[in-house]
Amino acid sequence: MRSYNEKWPLLFVEEREKLKLLFGNEIIDIHHIGSTSVPGLKAKPIIDMMPVVKDIDLVDQYNQEMQAIGYEPQGENGIPGRRYFQKGGDNRSHHVHIYQVGSYDIERHLAFRDYLHRHPDVKKSYGDLKERLAQQFPYDIASYINGKERLVQEIEEKALDWYKKLEM
Repeated sequence: MRSYNEKWPLLFVEEREKLKLLFGNEIIDIHHIGSTSVPGLKAKPIIDMMPVVKDIDLVDQYNQEMQAIGYEPQGENGIPGRRYFQKGGDNRSHHVHIYQVGSYDIERHLAFRDYLHRHPDVKKSYGDLKERLAQQFPYDIASYINGKERLVQEIEEKALDWYKKLEM
């Protein structure tokens, strides 16, 4: 777990440009998500990116090109309707979560991110929990994820309600 790094948004922009070139017109948008997208939030230094595409079924055709720029294709990796890629091997630097336009998961990720941006008290609670769990489970990612699951679900529910009100 690291303190927020001002370079994270720049690393996102660099990688976003590579993905735009690779996927061309299939890409509708690419969002910076996850903890590195929230200024002031402590995070593992892994840039989470969420490209939105026209047709999720076409993404697999780009696996070789993604491998050529350092990504390992992971398929859906447990989330139906997603294509997931990791970069950096054991020292991961980027995660790419691709969804088709209209996917509920897009709104879920954006609501969570934006809610943390605008609710510093929630961001602090979340950051503190992540730090405690990272210290408690330095080599056990499953326990780390399980430990934050309940709070993530609570924040996500509030965030989605808040986000829907913004859209009205």
